[in-house]
Amino acid sequence: MSLSIEREAAKSAPLIQLRSESLAVPAAEPPLQIIRRNGTVSPFDASKISIAMTKAFLAVEGHTAAASRRIHEVIEQLTNEVVSALTRRIGEGRTFHIEDVQDQVELALMRSEHHKVARAYVLYRDERQRQRAEAAAAKPVKASSEPQLHVTLGNGTRVPLDVERLTLIIQEACANLDGVDAAPVLAETKRNLYDGISQDELALAGIMAARTLVEQEPNYAYVSARLLLDKLRTEVLSFVHAAQISATQADMAARYVEYFPVYVKKGIEAELLDPELARYDLKRIAAALKPERDLSFQFLGLQTLYDRYFLHQDGNRIELPQAFFMRVAMGLAIREIDREARAIEFYNLLSSFDFMASTPTLFNSGTLRPQLSSCFLTTVADDLDGIFKSVKDNALLAKYSGGLGNDWTRVRGLGAHIKGTNGESQGVVPFLKVANDTAIAVNQGGKRKGAVCAYLETWHVDIEEFLDLRKNTGDDRRRTHDMNTANWVPDLFMQRVEADGEWTLFSPDEAPDLHDLYGKAFAERYAFYEAKAARGEMRVFKTLRATDLWRRMLTMLFETGHPWITFKDPCNLRSPQQHVGVIHSSNLCTEITLNTSDDEVAVCNLGSVNLLNHVGEGGIDHARLKRTISTAMRMLDNVIDINFYTIPEARRSNLQHRPVGLGLMGFQDALHALRIPMASDAAVAFADTSMEAISFHAISASVDLAAERGQYPSFKGSLWSRGILPIDSIEILADARGGLDADWSATLDWTALRARVQSVGMRNSNVMAIAPTATISNICGVAQSIEPAYQNLYVKSNMSGDFTEVNEFLVRDLKARGLWDEVMVSDLKYFDGSVGSIDRVPDDLKLLYATAFEIDSAWLIEAAARRQKWIDQAQSLNLYIANPSGKKLDQLYRLAWTRGLKTTYYLRSRSATHVEKSTLKGTDGKLNAVSSTPLASLPVNKPIVISQASTAPDLSDAVACSIDNPDCEACQ
Repeated sequence: MSLSIEREAAKSAPLIQLRSESLAVPAAEPPLQIIRRNGTVSPFDASKISIAMTKAFLAVEGHTAAASRRIHEVIEQLTNEVVSALTRRIGEGRTFHIEDVQDQVELALMRSEHHKVARAYVLYRDERQRQRAEAAAAKPVKASSEPQLHVTLGNGTRVPLDVERLTLIIQEACANLDGVDAAPVLAETKRNLYDGISQDELALAGIMAARTLVEQEPNYAYVSARLLLDKLRTEVLSFVHAAQISATQADMAARYVEYFPVYVKKGIEAELLDPELARYDLKRIAAALKPERDLSFQFLGLQTLYDRYFLHQDGNRIELPQAFFMRVAMGLAIREIDREARAIEFYNLLSSFDFMASTPTLFNSGTLRPQLSSCFLTTVADDLDGIFKSVKDNALLAKYSGGLGNDWTRVRGLGAHIKGTNGESQGVVPFLKVANDTAIAVNQGGKRKGAVCAYLETWHVDIEEFLDLRKNTGDDRRRTHDMNTANWVPDLFMQRVEADGEWTLFSPDEAPDLHDLYGKAFAERYAFYEAKAARGEMRVFKTLRATDLWRRMLTMLFETGHPWITFKDPCNLRSPQQHVGVIHSSNLCTEITLNTSDDEVAVCNLGSVNLLNHVGEGGIDHARLKRTISTAMRMLDNVIDINFYTIPEARRSNLQHRPVGLGLMGFQDALHALRIPMASDAAVAFADTSMEAISFHAISASVDLAAERGQYPSFKGSLWSRGILPIDSIEILADARGGLDADWSATLDWTALRARVQSVGMRNSNVMAIAPTATISNICGVAQSIEPAYQNLYVKSNMSGDFTEVNEFLVRDLKARGLWDEVMVSDLKYFDGSVGSIDRVPDDLKLLYATAFEIDSAWLIEAAARRQKWIDQAQSLNLYIANPSGKKLDQLYRLAWTRGLKTTYYLRSRSATHVEKSTLKGTDGKLNAVSSTPLASLPVNKPIVISQASTAPDLSDAVACSIDNPDCEACQ
């Protein structure tokens, strides 16, 4: 059949007239190119793809008029799919191998379920490969003393390809890694070379070759990183030293020492670095660098640093990884007495991945404008000056990579009276639209998308319109498609929901004091306004069933991913700083709970402990954890004094209260290391004990800093000063609610620490908050924050591209049991990274490696509740819904409130982006590329239909936030 393809195609050629504009590749420089089998390159021509598929169709279906009309429609669509797939995967050189094109054609035919045509195409490829092999065998071998390929340098010079160095670099990248082999990486690299290849393309060829093998062996992620490191070394050293320099990893012990002072000088000359860095003892600093730690990166981590973090001049990176960590450390130690010693101490902590500072700190430490803080919280006044000042403040704060949380509750509602004009207010929504557009316009210096979250209390009369802000239908002038939103929910509302009572909405200009009240005081004043409304003494109000509003809140949360559910009363009742203000909102990621007012913009300074690095066979390594947290807290405290403040209200607040937010990441990895399933009582208990240890050491470290540097100015009168620690403040919440269903157990000596806090004081008003850590956990190569494993094999998307992620703990266990093979890889793809449906995987591994959507989210809430009792702020808690229903959502969010959680974050559904169901061999999740059984097509992005529940929200046709949305701040 395959040999008849060309004859059939020749007869049908005049009938095939595809619309060229639909197949056009987006214009770009340089143009797309194809690497042919002999190493030559030629321009990419999409029409040749359509011709190849036409041949296969005609060979199967014959040459009839009906078939030709069908070919015209089908092939146009398939060709576009192939071109799209290819252009998504190209690198800097915009080239791909002809075999890659044919692989994508084969996949497109199979996904579209044209199985017979796909079979004909595969057989034709096999036949052509056999013919080429026979022809090659018949030709006499010619000795060649000259290199066949050349490399084009950046200045246009062509030099012979140094095959020996290429081989050495790949072998070096594979050294001391279990399960990897340099031979397939080298072979695949050579396959993608051509005469005249650029230096960047040559480097990329090896990186891409190793990346294709990650799904077979996770350690190839380290190989890819080390090959990227070679590209980075050449780029940095050549630019900094103004000469073409290539260095192996073995060379870097000497190279780093001579490079570092030059790097500092260049950075200062380019106005990228603070000139104060040159006043350090650079010889001592350079001698402390540890080049071997460059080998600790996985590809996703190093690529993320390369794309977004390393300093660059004129498009050239000037920072190597250890210089980057040292630059951050020097910036944080710049006001220390023995700053060289402290810089080296900070460097060792960062470069070991035991602790990682937040993204703004990594971006800006040691630079001319060290805006190092992560989060800013503001409250918006109810007048035009205040509203537009808040919008301007958002822009200034976002410019240097700050994430924003705005409290909009004070702004009067729709229909409220405007005394100055005797008119009626348009409500809060039009101003939210302005804030939304400002966040897009000021995109954090071009490094990441501007991000802001608007908060509104549940009693605000505009709350129903607020719920609709992220909908894709309705008046677009009353929509904020880019802004995050969150409900700020008082306990009284949840109690009315429980009792199926009524709920009244007010405009804040008529009930202004509700904004600053919580607990019993709020309930009493709210009842006063309800009675006043009932007497007809309120101008703007609306009464409805609390359960109806609750249903709509949950429906919108699932349909649009917003607004998130956060709880006002636990945040305030347990706040150490309730003596000097009120918490009116959380931040962008719902983990910060700090006071805001017209005079104070709350600021929080974040960093996270890598929990995986602090567990062993016996559990938590307390000695190492204490050392890490002691240094980390010093670094975070330093941020407050060094920080570049763009508005005075932020500086005033930060210096007065000195809050920091120490969090954690790698919780799932720690559970894997300890062999504890996420959905288990043991995991809940570990969440409790691990957070207790972090809390104990963090509070103790802040006391030590207070002894050295003094208490924070507003310490007197705080819960700390009264001997009330986070574990104690839970009783305040229990008293306000008349009881609380929570665990209060403890294992460490809190009595002695409590006494030290009262006698010595605290350096920081707040010390803990668990942030999402999406990007810094990528840098460290661990699971983000407290998240469960998304999938055991999947493609992760972020601003740096698409990355194949494999659970190395699972691979290690499967290898130990003789179960890791090509069949297992294919099965994991077929079942979207889940081992639950793979029969030959033992039950204990299925339980241990259950993924986020296989775990009841109630387990996540129970674990979060155990952590919350130790945390003085909050935690970014995502919830996952595999088979959602309104009843299930209702139960989950009521459970979160009942357990005393302060906030929740995203509600996650399954993503439309799944692992590519293919390998280098072109499989689609099964071993045979073409078989007699139907082939599974890729999942499509269609709404999840939710079952109805009479007492819960109708969530039909709703889709929650996908986990790997590259535009989502939490995923960055």
